[in-house]
Amino acid sequence: MGVIPVITIDVNGVSFRLKEYQNFDWLKTLGKVFCVFDEQDSGNLSFGIQEGRNKLFVKYAGAKTMDYSGNPEDAVERLKRAIPVYQDLKHPSLINLVNHFEVGNGYAGVFEWFDGECLHPHWSFPPPQKYTHPDSPYFRFRQLPVDLRLTSLDAIFQFHVHVEAMDCVAIDFYDGSILYDFSTNSTRICDIDLYAKKPFINNMGRLWGSSRFMSPEEFEMGAVIDEQTNVFNMGATAFVLFGGESDRSLSKWEASEALYEVALRAVDEGRTKRFSSVAEFYHAWREARYRNVIQKSL
Repeated sequence: MGVIPVITIDVNGVSFRLKEYQNFDWLKTLGKVFCVFDEQDSGNLSFGIQEGRNKLFVKYAGAKTMDYSGNPEDAVERLKRAIPVYQDLKHPSLINLVNHFEVGNGYAGVFEWFDGECLHPHWSFPPPQKYTHPDSPYFRFRQLPVDLRLTSLDAIFQFHVHVEAMDCVAIDFYDGSILYDFSTNSTRICDIDLYAKKPFINNMGRLWGSSRFMSPEEFEMGAVIDEQTNVFNMGATAFVLFGGESDRSLSKWEASEALYEVALRAVDEGRTKRFSSVAEFYHAWREARYRNVIQKSL
């Protein structure tokens, strides 16, 4: 194998590495670059840009990034296809798309900046540090009071009830899609590029995503991906944020037993044993949470 070339690009004093040179001076027309996220395997590069008093998040496809082994043209097409997804699924819990355009060799999506931290920061806190380092956003999130984490889960569940109502399914949702602002205790969802309209059939075998969140049908060629798949995803999310991730034993669970029972039903291997929809799941979740509040007050 030949040596992979490494080209360092500098914009406004912020540097990043590519396999091939590309001019990024167009970023300066949007504002001043203050950070870059270049360790992604999606073929995208992302930038934080200061525009006066406002900040923007720019996602760009079309460069030969270091951690992407595919064709940049494929990454461009995926980003183009993702733009209508953000437009159609606009929601208070989703990062807000404000612009998109062709530029240079690729395509850019421009979003409002959300001052949150990713709960799966693999580039700065790779496991096991994600779970143990005191500065890890995931570790800090797990130290928050249960009620604050339940409020964060509400934002995630409400968005996916909305996704379901828009006749879509969540593909590749995991804790890397969750941003949490510790100063305001608010949550936003990002990276929904692969969410899709129903009907959706698994034509890959193993779909995109983290196995910690994925249902059996997301590994099965020809399987239908639908509401009950997303019920599993939401139950798995609860276990990632309140339990032992793939160890779904009660001993690892940090919320009430009533909520545990709801989450456990959601991640049943048998599709027909799960809740029939994310809306039904979220209704049962709220009822269980309310019962726990009543019991505490007695």
